[in-house]
Amino acid sequence: MDIRELLAQAQDAMSVKRVFGDPYERDGVTIIPVAKISGGAGGGSGEGEAQGRGWGGGFGVSARPAGVYIIKGGQVTWQPALDVNRIILGGQLVAIAMLLVIRAIVQARARK
Repeated sequence: MDIRELLAQAQDAMSVKRVFGDPYERDGVTIIPVAKISGGAGGGSGEGEAQGRGWGGGFGVSARPAGVYIIKGGQVTWQPALDVNRIILGGQLVAIAMLLVIRAIVQARARK
């Protein structure tokens, strides 16, 4: 496989068909799942007199759920996905910040 084939596969992996999933229909309601896709690709090559030539390449893709479009009775609504991991991380960061502030207040009062 050469670099062009690798980049073509990366482009296919990051296409629109990966962002919008197959729609689901049930009881007159259509749901279209949506994802946030990001990625990158890179490659390299080399020339050597003693050993010959070399090349390399790779790509990575990350996908996260963004939400769904809900189509019901001619009305389209957006329902965002709830990322519980981000909520927990945010709570932990707020708790750490509060502990640091409380520690600073206690140390300041102890000095007086």
